Amino acid sequence: MDLHILDHRLRVTSISKNGLVNFTHPLIKLIFLRNRTRCEFFSLTETPENYTVVLDEEGFKELQPSEHLQVESSIWLPLNVVSNGNASSSSQAVGVTKITKSVIAPLAQQHVSVFMLSTYQTDFILVREKDLSVVVTTLEEEFNIYKEVGGESVPVHCQDVSNGLQKNGKEAIHPTVHPVLIPQNQFCVMSLDPDTLPSIATTLIDVLFYSSSPKEDTQSSPSQDCIKFFSFSLIDGYISLVMDTEAQRQFPADLLFTSSSGELWRMVRIGGQPLGFDECGIVAQISQPLADSDISAYYISTFSFDHALVPEEDIVSVTGMLQHQRKEPATS
Repeated sequence: MDLHILDHRLRVTSISKNGLVNFTHPLIKLIFLRNRTRCEFFSLTETPENYTVVLDEEGFKELQPSEHLQVESSIWLPLNVVSNGNASSSSQAVGVTKITKSVIAPLAQQHVSVFMLSTYQTDFILVREKDLSVVVTTLEEEFNIYKEVGGESVPVHCQDVSNGLQKNGKEAIHPTVHPVLIPQNQFCVMSLDPDTLPSIATTLIDVLFYSSSPKEDTQSSPSQDCIKFFSFSLIDGYISLVMDTEAQRQFPADLLFTSSSGELWRMVRIGGQPLGFDECGIVAQISQPLADSDISAYYISTFSFDHALVPEEDIVSVTGMLQHQRKEPATS
């Protein structure tokens, strides 16, 4: 298999809900006016807490400093696995499940923090630029590694990216087992022809910037509630949307497309309090048992929490799996 280090240097940011009004102008420009910006990697995800915006350096220039904007200090590089046209395994699972054993778990063992962004088209594994030599050293036995430079794929070896870092030698630590929340929404993972984006512009603006959160009685019984979650990505010319069925009904049915199965997904939200960016193994903690059971999963990290989407028909077994994981005593 091939692992590509894409030609983007990314920033991970958060816009507060009450500060969104200060950023609607640049966000509309980044989403709809591609000829007015050189941004090639843009993702906006709304959660109950905030808006997570992941974007390249050209896009980041559009966001003015503000008390309503938080910026994670690192530069992040997106990795992408390409299976050479051949199935990487006998697994029929899609999403992060396919790359758990080959990428996610080995990086967790080397204490490399990852930020995941699954889209309709592919899965992006974001790693800090400063961790790149550890990433290459860890994964070069499993993958042919290439760095995209000006549209060309250049082979990379560990000596090419060495910056004095060696394999992380810390002894293994057992990550915190974070609580999970399973809201009641059904979600769709969809795409859209970029040429038809103007046709849904008013609906998308309404959903992103003006819709109110569903029934905000989360204080009483959060486990029974729906959750506000909407994700829009425009990356290298490809659009991906993740929304619940309530939001989907607002869009013209003939413009959005999904997989032929038209699958519905349920969410597992990871974290009882904001997770931060330094803890390693959070993605592996969720994706490993799913991979063991060959269950498909999309995975979207945000500034505060992580979110896995699993097929609706698997939510009962996934819930049992995660409950069992949380009851197991920690072993050393």
